[in-house]
Amino acid sequence: MTTTTKVSICLPTCNRPELLVRCIESCLMQTHTNIEIVIGDDSHDDRTAQLVTSRYGDDPRIAYRRNVPALGQAPNVASLFERASGDKILLIHDDDYLLVHCIETLLAQWSRHPDLEVAFGDQYETDHDGRIMHAASERMNRAYHRTPSAAGLQDPPGRAGIVQMFPNNGWLANAALVKRIGYDDRYGTCCDYVFGTRLCLAAKRVCYVNEYVSCYRMTDASVSQATRRSINASSISAWQFLEGLALPPDLEPARRLARRRLVPIVVSLLARNREARAGLQLALGNLYAYRFGLSPRLYYHLLMIWKATRRPREEPVAPRGIDHGVDASRTRMP
Repeated sequence: MTTTTKVSICLPTCNRPELLVRCIESCLMQTHTNIEIVIGDDSHDDRTAQLVTSRYGDDPRIAYRRNVPALGQAPNVASLFERASGDKILLIHDDDYLLVHCIETLLAQWSRHPDLEVAFGDQYETDHDGRIMHAASERMNRAYHRTPSAAGLQDPPGRAGIVQMFPNNGWLANAALVKRIGYDDRYGTCCDYVFGTRLCLAAKRVCYVNEYVSCYRMTDASVSQATRRSINASSISAWQFLEGLALPPDLEPARRLARRRLVPIVVSLLARNREARAGLQLALGNLYAYRFGLSPRLYYHLLMIWKATRRPREEPVAPRGIDHGVDASRTRMP
């Protein structure tokens, strides 16, 4: 299908040419063909540049740029938004990929809701080799409040971002709005969550489509996996961002729902990193996140906190390494 609506697919990549090919091919196979693929490469060597040149050098739909020096996760994405020339923008990370009807499905929502600004759907979860894990996919979408009963326009729109219903990539949005929001580097590894929340808060209308449109690949090399046990984990940054948000009264229930998921993760991280007092205060101050003591997880975390007070003080766990090509807002609960 070809329409007059041009879609800019923004694709940040870093050191993963072996995964990038499938991502690019999924973009080129879209049933909506009026696209450009804007690639920002933060790789430390020439492998990705050589691959893109040899396979796609003559394809006018692909606009590749090597960042020297590397920009970093958020600045790389921000630079892609600036380079995008389409009416709509879609973000996809280099280890993930789109289903062939992704853009067509999401773009169709503008015909139903002309004043729409943001649309997103469900994500499949895949293993490292890209094989879809159906049961895990259902659990993931349910955990992020993407269910059949939630389909349609979101009211209020900002709720979709706050509770992490809005996905890290595979979404479609008006280019003008995306460029106005931009990617904020101040929150480190949770920049995807910060962007999604701010985008939905700023949008007039946000639509969720209860249909799979993209695939999220589980890898050990992601930012969220590399830092997930450290004090630099994305959940810590997400918590700080969430607590600092100035929200109208109608969005406070969404903040409370987001806290319910984040509090146990942050308490666990604080305990692992010898921040026992902070972890205890957070747990006791948000007991509803533990079903007011009915969740065994509370007592497990209290045990972790107690053990942290008994061990000699050590340096916080350091992250193992960071790449800039993936999302960090999807840290799994410990």
